[in-house]
Amino acid sequence: MNKISFEPYQQAVEGLHDCQATYKGKTYVTETIEDESVWDGDVYIFDLEGHPKAEIAYAWSSPIKGSNNRQFYAVLHIPPVQSAQDAVRAAILRDYGNILRS
Repeated sequence: MNKISFEPYQQAVEGLHDCQATYKGKTYVTETIEDESVWDGDVYIFDLEGHPKAEIAYAWSSPIKGSNNRQFYAVLHIPPVQSAQDAVRAAILRDYGNILRS
């Protein structure tokens, strides 16, 4: 059984949002668009200390095409993001917008 450490995700949250993150748990998220799966995996949940606007953050990673590296995401629990599912959707929408602009 592969045990994935939450530490890289914690580092991503702390590095991107300049605050202290404490692991709270994880949840499984599946997101589809027009019946096609666009995300399927664990999202790590962190309590935040020292962030001026958020008390929770969600973090996950995805493989980068053509590379052995991973893209890390760390999204704050700030409206409209109210859940791990919302965080994944927000990141997908942002990435999709970036693809359209390039």
